[in-house]
Amino acid sequence: MHDTDNPAPDGRPRVFPLAARLCLAGGLALGAATPTWAQSDDMTFFVTSAGPGNGANLGGLDGADAHCQFLAEQAGITDLTWHAYLSTVPADGEPGVDARDRVGDGPWHNYAGELIATDVEALHGEDANLTKESILTEKGDVVNGRGDDPNMHDMLTGSTLDGRAFPPGDDTTCDNWTSNASDGSARLGHHDRQGGGERPTSWNSAHGSRGCGQEDLRATGGNGLFYCFAIDASGDGAGGGAAEPR
Repeated sequence: MHDTDNPAPDGRPRVFPLAARLCLAGGLALGAATPTWAQSDDMTFFVTSAGPGNGANLGGLDGADAHCQFLAEQAGITDLTWHAYLSTVPADGEPGVDARDRVGDGPWHNYAGELIATDVEALHGEDANLTKESILTEKGDVVNGRGDDPNMHDMLTGSTLDGRAFPPGDDTTCDNWTSNASDGSARLGHHDRQGGGERPTSWNSAHGSRGCGQEDLRATGGNGLFYCFAIDASGDGAGGGAAEPR
């Protein structure tokens, strides 16, 4: 979110923490339901409970990472570094970035302490534990999927099936996560592994969005949500496995 009326000292618009004004931005995705599980000390993966509310304009990768960090710290996890699972394409002399190269080495566990994947290869393999029930928010909630009202199963990724950026050409990242224009598009995954598109069962590369604005994403079946990974995850977490149910 940018403030063009009160620029920073260097003259650029101020960029506020993307989650700081979620309610005002209209980006809330979920109610305040009590999670089924207590939070595990091993939590190193979640899907955002809300997007910034400005469509696919996340403030670039830096803004998306800041959003992940903010939500994690609000959930009480203050000792890890979080990155968004997002790819970018080459632009303005800068190389593209593959989502798979942004998330660390693993292993990653969800809010309940369930193992999601042991490493990057496993994350993009058939045995990854990525389902509607395991892809929990930083609050431990399950995000609405196909058949729920509203459906919010589309997750921003900008990525191919193996977690890489698409070649230059058609827009697959809403101008590298800086646009909310209706004439752009972002590649989306289905967290519930079902629905429409070329690859409906893919968690990270099911189809493109109809545009980049918040209402465009909602009309496609999403709400501007994305995956967050702790890049300094390790197998030495203090939680010792899955959390106890509440």
